[in-house]
Amino acid sequence: MLLIISLLMIVTFIGLLMSKKLSALTALIFIPTLFALFLGHNTDVGDMVIKGLRTVAPTGVMLIFAMIYFMSVTDAGMFDPVIKRIVSAVDGDPVKIFCGTVLLGFIVALDGDGATVYMIVLSAFLPIYKRMGISTLKAACLLLQCTGLGNMFPWGGPTARAATAIHAEIGTLFVPMLIPLIACVIWTFVLAWILGRHERKRIGWQATTAAVEHKLEFEITPCPAWRFWANWLLTIALLVVLVLGVVPMAYLFMLATAIMFMINYPSIGQQQAQLTRHASAILSVASLIFAAAVFTGIFSGTGMANTLAEAIVRVIPDALGPYLAVITALLSIPVTWMVSNDVFYFGMLPVLVKAAGHYGITPLEMARAALVGQPVHILSPLVASTYLLVGMLKIDYAQTQRYTLRWSFITCMVLFSVSILAGCFPFYQNA
Repeated sequence: MLLIISLLMIVTFIGLLMSKKLSALTALIFIPTLFALFLGHNTDVGDMVIKGLRTVAPTGVMLIFAMIYFMSVTDAGMFDPVIKRIVSAVDGDPVKIFCGTVLLGFIVALDGDGATVYMIVLSAFLPIYKRMGISTLKAACLLLQCTGLGNMFPWGGPTARAATAIHAEIGTLFVPMLIPLIACVIWTFVLAWILGRHERKRIGWQATTAAVEHKLEFEITPCPAWRFWANWLLTIALLVVLVLGVVPMAYLFMLATAIMFMINYPSIGQQQAQLTRHASAILSVASLIFAAAVFTGIFSGTGMANTLAEAIVRVIPDALGPYLAVITALLSIPVTWMVSNDVFYFGMLPVLVKAAGHYGITPLEMARAALVGQPVHILSPLVASTYLLVGMLKIDYAQTQRYTLRWSFITCMVLFSVSILAGCFPFYQNA
């Protein structure tokens, strides 16, 4: 009986999200509560939810302050001199233009927001694409690689969701993925070189072609030199301490944000203005993390998670059980394109994690495997920022999907292969 109700809850949850009958926020709270009451739970439901909230609190706090930090240093002009240097160095060569696009894309992607990447990078490079006659379709493909990978930073969303789903410290989950991510960054530069060479031939570019001059203009206030270096030193120190894992990530970003505010926005009015400016984006993401605590808390507390996992274990042939991490990684590629991250990480991952535990595969390994599909997920029709990209470039959405998918799949395979080699998750686990 509990198995049937568990399946019914998962199907109802996924169905309502995919049909857009309920938002992720309301579905995460209302659906598990309804099914818990149906199972006869009443006052103990609150205890389950509080237990779930305690597990996600560090992740939620980290996410809030990380978004404030990176959005605010961007507003403060930390990246402006870097942008100008990159643009001035491309001198009309399609290979350099695409490599500059990727470099700037990854730098801006530090804030984890795809829309920000597209607005800043295209403000700098779109006039150059047009003047040189360079394919904006190829440029879109490269930027989608940047945002797909940048979205995997702990403050980008998917990694925070995965950590929330398995009740893990986000730093412990993310840091081992740095090597695979770096490999994917290198591959993206290789892709920029490949596509740039194609464009050289297509437009007949020669080394003697006159350099393109483009004056970069931004509406934000230029960053003074001392503030520029202070922001970069603070950011580098933040990333180093993050990798070393000597300070909990939630406190680390809280401290870094406080220092950043004192450097860039010393007055209370300025700080309030920054918080107000980004409140909508931050609240929309953070509220999902805390709403997910209701789902995961009730899902585990009622016994539905264990029941469903045991059923999956009985269905999966013994020969395939040790490969569950690999199966999850490969499954994440098409599934996260078809459904939202909320559906996959909050609805499917906990069940897969429970099943994998019977074969000795840890929740952290399963969560890392579940991130493999993110370079393709960014192409999903459910990702709103992609519409901004194709709108700014004035290209066809379906054509962008078709052209980019093959390259994004290769990026997923690089992420998959290097993750296994780096020991992020096992190819085969013999319990």
